[in-house]
Formats: sequence, C-alpha cells, structure tokens
Amino acid sequence: MSSKVKVIVCLLRNDLRLHDNEVLQWANKTAEFVLPLYCFDPRHFQGTYHFGFPKTGAHRAKFLLESVADLQNTLKSKGSKVTNEELDVETGLQTNCSVKLQTFWGHTLYHRDDLPFGIKQLPDVYTQFRKRVEDQARVRKSFTMPDTLQPLPPGIEEGQVPSLQDLGLKAPAEDSRSVMSFRGGETVALDRLNHYLWQSDSVSTYKETRNGLVGSDYSTKFSVWLAHGCISPRHIYWEIKRYESERVANQSTYWVIFELLWRDYFRFVALKYGNKLFFQGGIQGKTIPWKQDQMLLKSWTEGKTGVPFVDANMREMAATGFMSNRGRQNVASFLTKDLKLDWRMGAEWFESLLIDHDVCSNYGNWLYSAGIGNDPREDRKFNMVKQGLDYDPEGDYVRLWVPELEKVKGGAVHTVWTLNPATLSSAEVSLGETYPNPIVVAPEWSRHIGKSKGGGARGGGSGRPSTQKQNRGIDFYFKGSQ
Repeated sequence: MSSKVKVIVCLLRNDLRLHDNEVLQWANKTAEFVLPLYCFDPRHFQGTYHFGFPKTGAHRAKFLLESVADLQNTLKSKGSKVTNEELDVETGLQTNCSVKLQTFWGHTLYHRDDLPFGIKQLPDVYTQFRKRVEDQARVRKSFTMPDTLQPLPPGIEEGQVPSLQDLGLKAPAEDSRSVMSFRGGETVALDRLNHYLWQSDSVSTYKETRNGLVGSDYSTKFSVWLAHGCISPRHIYWEIKRYESERVANQSTYWVIFELLWRDYFRFVALKYGNKLFFQGGIQGKTIPWKQDQMLLKSWTEGKTGVPFVDANMREMAATGFMSNRGRQNVASFLTKDLKLDWRMGAEWFESLLIDHDVCSNYGNWLYSAGIGNDPREDRKFNMVKQGLDYDPEGDYVRLWVPELEKVKGGAVHTVWTLNPATLSSAEVSLGETYPNPIVVAPEWSRHIGKSKGGGARGGGSGRPSTQKQNRGIDFYFKGSQ
C-alpha cells in the first residue's frame, strides 16, 4: 500500500512558476495525484476600492494570462497540467469543505521564519531592518524540482485559460516606444535573468544606470515577473552570487539584492500593519487634509498637467503598463506634494495600470511618498524641473512621450511654459491649445528655469546639471520596482 496522500490540490496564486516552487515540490512527493489550480477571481476585474478604477487593467491582465498559459505548458511538459476556476476558493476550501489546508511562504528573498525578530518587532526604518537581516539571517537555497510531476487525478480535464474578452477587457495596443516587449511567464522571466546577467553583463553597471528612462537594460525589469511569481527572488539571488564568483562582484551586483530586500521589507510591513496600509492616514495615522479634486486627478492620469516630465511618465504608463523607478518617484511626489491630492488616488491608479503591481510594494511605496509610511524623514518633495534636467537633460524622453513638444529643443522642453512667444511659435506650440499650461507651478522650480540647452526662456541662467548628480536621501521611493 502506498503511504502517499491520494490527491493534493495546489492553489496557485502569485507563484506562477515551476522552479523553486515549494508548493509543487511538496505536493509531488506527498501525493499520488496533484491538481494544480489557478483561480481567476472576478473581484480582481472589478473596480478599485475607493475610486473605482479598473482593478486589473488590460496590460496586467494580458501579462497574467500569458503567465498562466506558460506555466500550463511547462507543467504539461513535466507530466502535469493546470486547471482553472472563476472564483477565489481558498477560504471556501477551508471553511466549507473537509480538506486539510497546508500553506507555504514563498514570496520573499528571506523567509519569514528566518528573520531575527518577530513581525511585531519589525523595525519601522528600512536601514535598521536591512542591517539586522544581512547580519543575522540567511537566504535559503532554492528548491530542487523533480524532472517529472505527478499526474492530474483521473477524470480531471485540463483547464482553458480565458481570453481578455472573457474577463471583460480589450487587448491593449502594442506601443513601439515601450522600453521592451513585456511577455508573461516563467520562460520569459528566466530568459530575462540570463540576458541581464550572463549575456549583457548589465547587472555589473546597474547602480549607475538604474535611474534611466529609455531602453530595456537601464534596469533589471525583474519586478514585472516577480509580481506574478514567474521568477523566484531566491533564484535571482543565487544567480547573482554565481555571477559574482565567476565574473565580478561590485556595488551594482549588491544593489540588485538591496532592491530585493526592499521588496521583502514592504511585505513584512504589510504583515505588521495589516489594513492600515490602506488607511488615509497610513501606518502613522496622520491627519492630512488631502484633496480629492477630480479635475486635477484627470489631468494627472491623462498626462496633461502641463509639466512635461510628469506628463511623459504618466503617458508611458498608460500606453505600456510600465514606468521607470525614477518616473514613479516623481509623479507620486507631484500628486501628493504639489497637487496635494489624496495619495490613495495615485495608489489605485498605479494598481490599475502597472504590470508589476503588487499590493505590498505599491501601497508601501505610496505611503512612503506621502510621508505617512516607513520614512525617517518628513516632507520629502521632488523638484519636477530639477529632476527632469538631471535625468533627461536633453529632453529626449519627454519628446518621445509628449509629441506635441517634439520641436522644442534641448532641455528647455522641461520648462516649456517659460519660453518666449517666438520660441514657442517656431516649435509650433500654443500653450493652452496644443499643450496645456501647468496646473501648478512650485516656487522651487524657478531656481532651475533657464538652466538647460535650448534657450528661449524668459528667465536667465545657463548650463545644465550633470546627469551623474544623485538626489541624496531621496532615491528610495518605489523600492523593489527595479
């Protein structure tokens, strides 16, 4: 007689991969038949909680469907398959069915049980958390997966992955300006890791390039696949360690791991504070008179604020489902500090559009940006003009995404509202008609007016900041987005 359990149902959620998957590894050695199950929860395709944006936009839904289909093909090649349901059944399985529920922790680099403190004692400052974890904890080895998997139970048929139309969505248009063509699935994720480390050596310069805006290799882009569990953070870690031993170990290779640890941190913060993550006052419980001006929000979401660096980033996210880490920092600061809008408006808009959205990182970062989260400094604010000049000094990124300004020369595009009438006329720009006047002008921006190539500004000044300048102390927004 076999001592194995007859059937184990593996409820897959944000762990859409075969490699380093403890659930599948445990089930395969414990049961005679394994039923991998993915549930398309209809609640994920309704509106966001407060403001009713589509909770899962077309870009992320497309990526999700590709990820499920890829896992289905991988499991099929190993002797198994994936079935699917239209309901989130985890709670129902436990309360309404006579089944034993076994859960596993597999989303973080460091396992929850290996932390050198309890969750309630989690430090509220990242640096304190990082130092203790790096000194006192270890990253577990990835699980070795079997070459073949146990079959589905008799009589169970392979599930059909729904279409976007089945989920009530239209297929998003491809945009040639996207930093890369994002495709879902473990296969693509592992290819991306191989490319970024072994084929291009881009990981060796990550710290220097991570604030880029255009192109596929200025940053890892791993967050897109991590958010869906298409790649394991432990697998990334151990591949980087292998890279360091075989090629080079430097600040850049460490910095990718540093970002993975930020991602861990926000998950543990969510465990510590629970639903406070979604409260208007954040985990600090602050009372701030946030506005909920729908016209201002509309200008921000549509990339029509009249502030070119903000608009370019917002349009990129709407068109592709992705935005650089540098862009996320700026548009979040603009919404919360310049427009003084309710931070939850921004968080829910990001939730709707971003391919790499995950609850903990998104809301943790928005709390951070709004000054009501894990931030030892208060009143952090980004200077939109300085940031544009620092990270897009020639204005190439703005002109890519804001074609109305494509004839404005050089970095002057970042302060188009200050250009004289002759310069605007020659660039075929009519403020308030072809491109909006800025909906707000912060006083600190004036210090950087005219400090760009392109001329024609009403103010004086010459030269431009070096692209190598870093904004000390404010580089840690939207950590884990990589």
